[in-house]
Amino acid sequence: MTLMLKIVAVAALFLGEVLSIFAELIASRQFGKAGSDLAMLWPMFLLACLGGILLVFGYALGYMHLKNIWIIVAISVGAILVVEPILTVLLFRDVPTAGSLIGLVLGTLGVLAAIFL
Repeated sequence: MTLMLKIVAVAALFLGEVLSIFAELIASRQFGKAGSDLAMLWPMFLLACLGGILLVFGYALGYMHLKNIWIIVAISVGAILVVEPILTVLLFRDVPTAGSLIGLVLGTLGVLAAIFL
């Protein structure tokens, strides 16, 4: 049962990050194209709230069963490092600049160091 709860915690973290990032990117894309009508952002606010609930649940459940907050943080940041660039390229059809690509690589190395060292 403990293994299943660890998997649920990691899945909640990952899904929470995905929903939050998706809401952020869609809101910025819609707001940038359509102007400054804040009413159109409400669905994204609600999606981000759902993502936040999943993140809090994943952090709490993960810490309860893994007993190490740094593992949870590394999983969360790792999910951001994987999901955000993919969604950004898919939604904006824009490739990273050299500086941002170097930043992504260094961030990835930092997360891997936190997990494995």
